Amino acid sequence: MKQLKEYTIPFVGLKQGLHQFEYQIENTFFEHFEYDDFNSALIKADLEFNKKTTMFELRFKASGTVNVNCDLTNEPFDLPIQNELFLVVKFGSEYNDENEDILILPHGEYEINVQQYIYELIVLAMPPKRVHPGVENGTLKSDILEKLEELSPKEKTIVDNDEETDPRWDKLKNLLNDK
Repeated sequence: MKQLKEYTIPFVGLKQGLHQFEYQIENTFFEHFEYDDFNSALIKADLEFNKKTTMFELRFKASGTVNVNCDLTNEPFDLPIQNELFLVVKFGSEYNDENEDILILPHGEYEINVQQYIYELIVLAMPPKRVHPGVENGTLKSDILEKLEELSPKEKTIVDNDEETDPRWDKLKNLLNDK
């Protein structure tokens, strides 16, 4: 994967102390990673880069909205996202990113590319299930929702021991009894 220049920070020329970087993330950023879950994206990513004598502290913050399709109805909607990441960058004999909180750069490095961390920060901010707000509050009218309601089990029968059962299972049990 090719590294994008605007996400490369040449830290050799920076003075010790706090430095601020701001990035506007849109769909073209995700196309670079071949990630196509978003219809559109408008996210602001802030990076607080604290340069110390022997290490760096990077604090990433991302907030904005992404337009995604609902997992239930496939209707597009704007989903607000927000996430933070803290990363410590140290120097060692070789590159090592096995620890998620610490990045080790080889001695002699003069720049760091943060595009992968911004990408992971945003993608990990996504909820596991994306549900349209209209589904949650009942205001969304959709053919898919109507079909789901139509196909959901309506009635339950009560068995001798006061347990409710699904009528579909009762019909399957009748198949066993017909032998």
